[in-house]
Amino acid sequence: MLELKNVSFSVGSADDELEIIDDISITFDDGKFVVITGPNGGGKSTLAKLIMGIEQPTAGQIIYNGTDITHMSITERAKLGIGYAFQQPPRFKGLTVRRLLSLAHGSELPEDACCAYLTSVGLCSREYLNREVDASLSGGEVKRVEIATLMARKVDLAIFDEPEAGIDLWSFAMLVESFRSMCKNRYETVIVISHQERIMQLADEMIVVEKGKIRTRGTKEEILPQLLGELEESCDFNRKDGAVKESRYVASAHDSRYGRAACRRRVQHQKKRAGRRKAVEREYHDRAQKRQARHRHIYKAVHKGRGGSHPRHNHRERNK
Repeated sequence: MLELKNVSFSVGSADDELEIIDDISITFDDGKFVVITGPNGGGKSTLAKLIMGIEQPTAGQIIYNGTDITHMSITERAKLGIGYAFQQPPRFKGLTVRRLLSLAHGSELPEDACCAYLTSVGLCSREYLNREVDASLSGGEVKRVEIATLMARKVDLAIFDEPEAGIDLWSFAMLVESFRSMCKNRYETVIVISHQERIMQLADEMIVVEKGKIRTRGTKEEILPQLLGELEESCDFNRKDGAVKESRYVASAHDSRYGRAACRRRVQHQKKRAGRRKAVEREYHDRAQKRQARHRHIYKAVHKGRGGSHPRHNHRERNK
């Protein structure tokens, strides 16, 4: 069990101090899939770094399985069974995927075990086992390899900091399936910092962090409808004559103020595009009308003798 007691974290001098985490107390039960969400700059990633030991709290305690780990190093926490996955996983030129999995496991892994870990995250073991963890792998591939290394380590507490950042839709779908597989196993506590609704749907518990504090906490059935409801209310623009169709930007679950600003910019952009499109269509229509009128005038002139014969006919007569 992980417990944070009155944890705070601030940066800057005493005269100009900025509070990033403000007196947070929270307990994470064993075997739970917890999603932490909230507006950008709210302190979510900092909270994860404090748990892993990447940052040290300025006040409070962090207790893990009855042990005070507040001032422990990253290595010491890793030995206790805490794993951390970065937003942008590191790459290691010259290090193969198989070797990385063996290093994470702590001993040489047989090929069938490595293949099982890669298969569980949606990677073809034959293609990736002997590939290097370098720039030749895409962002989604590196993230899935990182998840496989955490599985190989058999950590008791896995922390993922915005795993969906910087990957395409196809890689994201495989990432969600990887988390779904982790949820089925239930052998570890998983903390995921995410804005994505599909990841939130997997959560046993959701925590909303805003301005360094916990705004709300509960099950996904309680929290997710509230977040989506706030965004739908902020993005619900009534359709009027000539207006843009209502926009519902609910891909991510941010705070309502953040959602309102994002939706306003989105709708303004849509209105500008619609206005330009109508102007082009109007200009095209006017040109078509003028062209048709000119053709009608030429037709009458040629066939009713009001302006002589058609120039093409005159050219034929001259050739005779």
